[in-house]
Amino acid sequence: MPRKPKYRKPYPPEFRREAVALYARTDKTLGEIAADLGVSRESLRLWVQQAQIERGERDGLTGDEGEELRELRAAGAVARARARDLEKSRGLLCEGERDAVSLYRFIAAEKASYSISLMCRLLGVSRSGFHAWQRRPPSDRALADAWLGERIAAIHRESRGTYGARRVHAVLRHHGVRVGRKRVERLMRARRLTGAVPRKRAKTTIRVPGLRPAADLVGRDFAPSAPNQLWVADIKYIPTGAGWLYLAAVVDCFSRRVVGWSMRDDLRAELVVDALEMAVARRRPRPGLIHHSDQGKQYVSLLFGDRCREAGIDISIGCTSAYDNAVAESFFASLTKDLLRRQHFRGRAETRTAVFDYIESFYNRLRLHSTLDYLSPVDYERMKEEEQQEAA
Repeated sequence: MPRKPKYRKPYPPEFRREAVALYARTDKTLGEIAADLGVSRESLRLWVQQAQIERGERDGLTGDEGEELRELRAAGAVARARARDLEKSRGLLCEGERDAVSLYRFIAAEKASYSISLMCRLLGVSRSGFHAWQRRPPSDRALADAWLGERIAAIHRESRGTYGARRVHAVLRHHGVRVGRKRVERLMRARRLTGAVPRKRAKTTIRVPGLRPAADLVGRDFAPSAPNQLWVADIKYIPTGAGWLYLAAVVDCFSRRVVGWSMRDDLRAELVVDALEMAVARRRPRPGLIHHSDQGKQYVSLLFGDRCREAGIDISIGCTSAYDNAVAESFFASLTKDLLRRQHFRGRAETRTAVFDYIESFYNRLRLHSTLDYLSPVDYERMKEEEQQEAA
C-alpha cells in the first residue's frame, strides 16, 4: 500500500498567497473575493491579517479610492470612444445594415457629441425623416430587442468580455429566455460585442533525449465516469515585462476543473510537483488515479515520479501529438484567448494575481464549457453529486 502523503491544510500556501495578493490588487471586498474563490470570509481575513503582520504593512487602497479609480478609467474609455472622427465612424455601419432605421439609431446615439444636421448630411438621410422616426413609438420588436440587448450586454460583461454568441445564447437558455442564436448574433453585432478568439499554440515541450517515459494509459480517452479518475497536466509559458512566468496546471477530465496549479519564474521540477501537491491536498484522491501529461522533462523527473508514487497515482505520458493531451491544451487555449491576449503584464506579481483570479474566480466557477452542456466545472460537479444522491 503506497504511503499516504501528509497534507494537513485544505488550502496550500500558494493558494493563500495569491488570494491575499488578489485582495491587495483589486477593489473587491473580503466577502466578494471569498465568494469568488469558494472560501470562508473569516479564512480570507486571517490570511490577509497574517500577511500584513509579516510585511509590517497597512491595508492598500480604500474602497473610495478604488471606486474613484474605476470611475476615472470608465470616463477615459468613454472619452476615447467619443474622440473618433465622425466620418471614420461611418464605417462602423456594415453595408448590410445601412438602412434608414440603422442610420437614425446611429444619429440618436451620437447626437450629444455631433450636430444632427451634420450627421444627416454625411450619412445621406433627411433631418425631417430622422425627427419623424424619433416621434414614432417603438415597435414591440424594437422594445424586445432593447430588453434583450441589455441582457446580452450584461452577460458579456460578466464573462469579462470573453463570450461569443454561442455561449451568450447558452446563458440566455439557462435563464429561460427563448431566442434564436442568429438574433443574439445580430444584437451583439449591433452593440459591437465580440468573444475571445483562440490562436495556435506554440510548441514548448522540452524532452529528455534517450529517456523512455511511462506508457500512455489514456489513449486519447478523456471521458472518465467520475471525479479523480483522470487528471491531465501541462505547462504554459507566459510572457511578462519582467521575463517569463511559467504556469503548471492539473485538470480533472471529469469536470474540466483546474484542481491544482503552480507558478514560478523557472522550469525546475518543483513547478509541476507543487501543482500536483495542491491537487492532491484539495481533492484527496484514492489510489489508482491516472495523471497524464506530455513528455516534458519535468514530468519524467525522479522528483515528480516519487511524489506520484507516494500519493498512489499512476503516471501516464502521451506520445508526440497535442491531441494526446487535448484537455490540458484546451484549458491553456482558453486562458490565452480570455486573459493573456487581452492584457499586457508589466511584472510577474501582477501576472500571478491575474492568472490566479482567472482560474479560481472565473474559469472554475463561472465559465461555461461546451463539453459540459454549457455549465461551469463547479456547477457540473454539483449537478452530478446531486444526481448521485437522488439515485441513492
